[in-house]
Amino acid sequence: MKFSELNLHDSVLEALDAMNFEESTPIQEKAIPIILENKDLIAVAQTGTGKTAAFLLPILDKLSEGKHIPDKVNCIIMSPTRELAQQIDQQMEGFSYFLSVSSVAIYGGSDGIAFEQQKRGLTMGAEVVIATPGRLLSHLKLGYVDLSEVKHFILDEADRMLDMGFFDDIMQIAQYLPKERQTIMFSATMPDKIQKLAQNILHNPEEIKLAVSKPAEKILQAAYVCYEGQKLNIINDLFSKSKSEKSLVFASSKAKVKEVARALKKMDLKVGEIHSDLNQKTREEMLQNFKAGNIDILVGTDIIARGIDVDDIRLVINYDVPNDSEDYVHRIGRTARANNDGVAITFVNTKDQQNFLEIEDFLEKDIFKIPIPTEFGDAPEYTPKRRTQSNKGGFKKNRGSRRK
Repeated sequence: MKFSELNLHDSVLEALDAMNFEESTPIQEKAIPIILENKDLIAVAQTGTGKTAAFLLPILDKLSEGKHIPDKVNCIIMSPTRELAQQIDQQMEGFSYFLSVSSVAIYGGSDGIAFEQQKRGLTMGAEVVIATPGRLLSHLKLGYVDLSEVKHFILDEADRMLDMGFFDDIMQIAQYLPKERQTIMFSATMPDKIQKLAQNILHNPEEIKLAVSKPAEKILQAAYVCYEGQKLNIINDLFSKSKSEKSLVFASSKAKVKEVARALKKMDLKVGEIHSDLNQKTREEMLQNFKAGNIDILVGTDIIARGIDVDDIRLVINYDVPNDSEDYVHRIGRTARANNDGVAITFVNTKDQQNFLEIEDFLEKDIFKIPIPTEFGDAPEYTPKRRTQSNKGGFKKNRGSRRK
């Protein structure tokens, strides 16, 4: 469906036209009319489906009507990470180019000057506030933030926020909001804790459940079955053959991230790393350098799987098998974007074989196993045992649609 068929304001359509956006995605087609009708909504949709625009566009449409009280916060958008908050704010700027709508991003890990800038945006009444839960709650407890006119409360990647321990923070923030409001929740999955949160803060919500997406067909997936001690040799061998490819390497811990980055730097490769030991400014600089091409290889934990938006990543390496199918899809979904091809390679050690089999079962395919170079020694056999359960990888495969 074209955006022009979704009853959006001309100024919003003008911005979409300037950005060459014409066709809506399935989540946008389903969510935008519900949000425009002021109904509460819970939507199960993964990163990469266009969900950010699915809530930003109808909110901007409402703000374009000019019926809200000026200099008052009208919309709160909650984000699990500062990186995602920044990306939402950037998209907000693009979509609101032809509208006089103010927004401010509120997140931790910044210096005192940034805190004062955030405070100024809150006290002056930015119409849209995009925030991480902990930092917004810090401002609220200082007593100078007025949320009495908030009409829209949006939680993006709600499951991720709960995984990070923000349930209590979200519930506290909700206490500052008017009871008469629209609440919108986007989540990649629907575990019990998300249902509990929805019961607490949503009122008779509409539900959208898109079929769980599989990785793009343009991603060539492969794996090395190896011993843990062979991984560094394999990754060194890979990058000795493709030094200029823009690549992401995911590791399971910051210690692994540092180890891999250190090994690649010894090869005179342009390598960056992102982990929790780095301050916010350094992490932002690292991401900008990666986007600009000053860094070819970025090594990090899952914090960058949902927080990075770069279209020309050609290679994703899972140095460790991710915990579940969802994380696998999020990781390798960073490549093959914007009509590009991509390659995803996973290193599977002996203890991760069972987990990797469950990922294969979810994908309904056997991922090609690349023989390791003979100079690295013998490799273990791939011998996981298939379980008899029907729901692999923690996903529900039910589909849903709203009433027409």
